[in-house]
Amino acid sequence: MKTSDFDYHLPETSIAQTPAEPRDSSRLLILHRDSSDVDHRLFRDLSLILQPNDLLILNRTRVIPARIFAKKETGGKVEILLLRRRNELTWEALVGGKGLRVGKLVKVENGPDAEIIEILEGSERLIKFSEPIEPYFPKVGHVPLPPYIHEKLNDPERYQTVFAREMGSAAAPTAGLHFTPQLLDELKAKGVNTAYVTLHVGLDTFAPVTEDDPAEHKIHTEWCELPQETADLINATKNSGGRVVAVGTTSVRTLESAAQLITDNSSLITAFSAPTSIFILPGYQFKIVDAIITNFHLPKSTLIMLVSAFAGREKILETYNLAIKERYRFYSFGDAMLIL
Repeated sequence: MKTSDFDYHLPETSIAQTPAEPRDSSRLLILHRDSSDVDHRLFRDLSLILQPNDLLILNRTRVIPARIFAKKETGGKVEILLLRRRNELTWEALVGGKGLRVGKLVKVENGPDAEIIEILEGSERLIKFSEPIEPYFPKVGHVPLPPYIHEKLNDPERYQTVFAREMGSAAAPTAGLHFTPQLLDELKAKGVNTAYVTLHVGLDTFAPVTEDDPAEHKIHTEWCELPQETADLINATKNSGGRVVAVGTTSVRTLESAAQLITDNSSLITAFSAPTSIFILPGYQFKIVDAIITNFHLPKSTLIMLVSAFAGREKILETYNLAIKERYRFYSFGDAMLIL
């Protein structure tokens, strides 16, 4: 298995620059793993496709307005992209600007001072604010869109899911962007259950794998949590013959991370809260997930490898090429795919 096995050509015109309006008007490609059949629907049709007693797993993380601007004492401009909070004052961050060595002080525009206290990998730095930065987010923070999106987002809430609650992500769990409150109500009325996990998405999740052998890639680590209430719903769903439908690769990673604690003597999943660095490649045996709702992923990314592990590499690449031909929209603001 090589990283190049997960490559495909995507025309730039296939990359969605703006979200669909309304959210659930995006298209939905349905891939049936057993037969390789493909259906073309709209996302709002999900209430017609899922069955009573299916269980949707939604990631309720919320994107922080993590891009902030600062100035050095000399007046030079600095861009800071917050990645992970270490404690009340200290964050891991990507920084843009020259001479940002240990001990360097910067002033956030309309916000607190910050000091570079450690050099991490590449342009990553550990920075310490003079006071907590979160209260300043409403006036200094900007939602960080992926670099392949060039259009301005007029409403920052369109890069949040309607069920986002737990602040902590540097990027949105984009498969969840298609849901509306009305669609969730329709699913509930049909008997489709809903449960929540939290995984705070880091920017590394979208990074392409550069090693020839993907097994040599150092997978990113993200914090996730599966509460006992969700575990109980999963166990009840499995016992009654329903399907666990993971919304997004972040939900998949959370569920399968928790599943690693299942012993041979028990098929029950329990609450889980910890950093995860699970790397799902073809050959992986899924323990919890029965179906996945996901967007279309970047070539040679860990995410396309994950869905290839679920549906088969050749099947995924064939489906992606069909989606390009059928003019589906790709990536964060793009259309969705349901793998059954």
